[in-house]
Amino acid sequence: MNEVGLTFDARTPLGRRGFLSAGATLAGLVLVSGCTAGTGLGSASAGSARSVGGPAANSAEVARRLLELSSRNAFARLTAPDGFWNSAVARINMPVLFGRSAKGMPGVLRQPKFREQLLHRLNVIAEDGARAAAPQVEGAIRTLAFDNPDAIVHGEATAGTSYLRAKVGPTLVNAMIPALERLLRATDDPIVSQAVAALKDVNLADAAHALALGADNAIWYEIGGEESAIRRDPAKGGDPLLARAFAG
Repeated sequence: MNEVGLTFDARTPLGRRGFLSAGATLAGLVLVSGCTAGTGLGSASAGSARSVGGPAANSAEVARRLLELSSRNAFARLTAPDGFWNSAVARINMPVLFGRSAKGMPGVLRQPKFREQLLHRLNVIAEDGARAAAPQVEGAIRTLAFDNPDAIVHGEATAGTSYLRAKVGPTLVNAMIPALERLLRATDDPIVSQAVAALKDVNLADAAHALALGADNAIWYEIGGEESAIRRDPAKGGDPLLARAFAG
C-alpha cells in the first residue's frame, strides 16, 4: 500500500475537510498522515512509537488496542448530551440538502435563527446515529486483519483511524440511515419537519441519509482526535501495552 504525505489540522474547517478527503477519496490507501503539532490530531513525531519490542503479532495487538481505546473514547464523547455539538472536531455542518448557506433557500431555511436551531437539532439527533455505528466499529476492530501493523504503530498521528476507515467503507452510513430515519419518524421533530417541508420532493428518508453522511465524517474526525491524543499521552489511557509502545 501507499502512504500519503499530507498534514492536516482537524480542529479547523480546512483541516477537517482535508482529513475527510484523504480518508474517503483515497479509501484504498492504507495510511493517511496525521495532523500538525499543537492541534487536535497532534504531530507525526508525537504520534510515533519508539519500539514495540516484539514481532509483528505484538504490533498488531498494539494497533488493535489503540483503535479500541480511540473508538471507545470517541463514542463516549459523541453519545453524551450535545456530544457532537460540543466537539471541537466533530460538530456536523449543515447538510447540503438544507443548503450550506441561507442564500437562495426557500421558506424558513432562509432564516438564520431557524437554521441555527436546525443545525443543533441535527447534531443532537446524530447522537443516536453514533449509537448505531458504535457496534459496527467495535466489530470491525475485533476482526480487522492488519496488512502492516508496524506502519500503523510507527505511523502518523491518525494512521490507525485512516486504515480502519478505509477498511470499513460505507458500513457506518448504512447502519445509521435506518436508525436515524426511525428516530425522525418517531419523534416527529418540529424543526426538522419544517425544514423538510420547505423543500420540494424531499422526505425524512432523505434527511436521514444526509445526516448519516455528516455523522460518518464526524465520527472519524473524533476517533482520529482520540488516537492522536493517546499517542501524545499514552499513559493517560490506562493501558500498559500502549504506554510502553508509545513512550516518548
